[in-house]
Amino acid sequence: MAIRCNKCKTLLYRYHKGGKGALVKCFVERISEDHTEQEGVCPSCETQFARRTLVRGTPAFKIIGNKAVMGK
Repeated sequence: MAIRCNKCKTLLYRYHKGGKGALVKCFVERISEDHTEQEGVCPSCETQFARRTLVRGTPAFKIIGNKAVMGK
């Protein structure tokens, strides 16, 4: 699954999502391709789309508002 910036549609991650719900967080271990240069910042428009956090002891990126969207 492709995770893209909602502002400029740049590809941020290729991600293996579990479940059917909305994109709230991305577990670091499930990211197969990382196209970002800075953690949680879009390389094209430099919008911060996520913050690094721990979810149940596992490193993850928490998506800020609606700044990143899922696609195919």
